[in-house]
Amino acid sequence: MHSLLSRANALFAFTLTVTGVLAFGLFLTTFLYEQNGMVKINSAKASVKHLTEFGAGKKKNDIGFFNFDLDADLEPLFNWNVKQLFLYLTAEYTTPQNKLNEVVLWDKIVLKGQNYKLKMRNAKTKYFFWDDGAGLKANKNVTLYLTWNIIPNVGYLPNIPVDGAHRIVFPDQYSSSS
Repeated sequence: MHSLLSRANALFAFTLTVTGVLAFGLFLTTFLYEQNGMVKINSAKASVKHLTEFGAGKKKNDIGFFNFDLDADLEPLFNWNVKQLFLYLTAEYTTPQNKLNEVVLWDKIVLKGQNYKLKMRNAKTKYFFWDDGAGLKANKNVTLYLTWNIIPNVGYLPNIPVDGAHRIVFPDQYSSSS
């Protein structure tokens, strides 16, 4: 005959195994849901200044400024397995000094049950758009991308770039520092 602790251990192991198998099966059902979407990004007139960046050895670097509009419907992304979305707006560009530059300019966490429609007008970037040199002046190919990271209840964390990139053209001259 098995002792009470032996029976409790067997019951616990069986329950844990069934729970794990069910969680994995439920995780597999999330692949049936759409994880991509269309986003519309626009920007207003961009400007660039050449300022001293005190956090980087007091050398002068370019800093870009612009306001942006963002329209996104996030409702199709939320299903039973989505706890929250982490959205971030990234600028990608090339300079003679660096083959690829990526700068995160804005981010937002959208929790389940919050407003799933983003309509931002004339929004400012949350983080400064510093370049490590003079690569923003007259740069005609700075591209904005929105990416989201789906935070699930069960499963892996997909990092999904979204269709709807927008290109920004920076001017040939620096704006005044005042």
